[in-house]
Amino acid sequence: MMIDTHCHLYSEEFQHDIDKVISQAKANGVTKFYLPAIDSSSLKAMLALEKKYPNECFAMMGLHPCYVKDNYKAELAIVQQQLQSRPFVAVGEIGLDFYWDKTFTTQQHNAFELQMQWALDYKLPIVIHTRNAMQETINMVKPFAAKGLTGIFHCFSGSYESAKQITNMNFMLGVGGVITYKNAGLAEALQNIPNAFLVLETDAPYLAPVPFRGKRNESSYLTYVIEKLANSKQISVEAMAAITTDNAQRLFKQQ
Repeated sequence: MMIDTHCHLYSEEFQHDIDKVISQAKANGVTKFYLPAIDSSSLKAMLALEKKYPNECFAMMGLHPCYVKDNYKAELAIVQQQLQSRPFVAVGEIGLDFYWDKTFTTQQHNAFELQMQWALDYKLPIVIHTRNAMQETINMVKPFAAKGLTGIFHCFSGSYESAKQITNMNFMLGVGGVITYKNAGLAEALQNIPNAFLVLETDAPYLAPVPFRGKRNESSYLTYVIEKLANSKQISVEAMAAITTDNAQRLFKQQ
């Protein structure tokens, strides 16, 4: 039994075969799918998928840093309204991304900080997206972690030093397809990180593992991720599945 803690199964890449994708994933042992929000344009599709699969798909709410633009205050108002109107499993995905563009740096900081506060207010974990901003992100999370905020650094691909700082804050590391990439060095970075801080994810349709790199990612491909992770940690796939599932259920308060 495995849990995909981060997958965009509501995206248009799956609109023609989502039932098959979920069925295939379940056949491969993936029992739950956590859906991170992006912005208001995909909100309807995300909530519709959750409604269709109420025992398997669980929605988060948040504004993705890449979608923090001129209208970010209006987008955040929608996030806030949604958090007030119904329960969600997490605030996410939120964070900082300075890979393509630094135009809205200040706005990204503001949005991240505000959404972390909402997570504390609603007693929810957060799911963090960070790209070209690892230390900056960790520094922003620290004061909130000190107040009890927890969550996942999704798609972790950083160094052991970064991983250590993150786990010292009691945050989890989301391990996905990157661990299968030849020169990523992720398996080595995680070598001495306790298994209690690891959860599985695909980020489908993105970041497919080897041997599907460059193609559409699916939740069923989690089997390739867990094989590599278990191998590198020198434990059985079954043991790693049990550990990561327990970690995810504990974080999302779902047993």
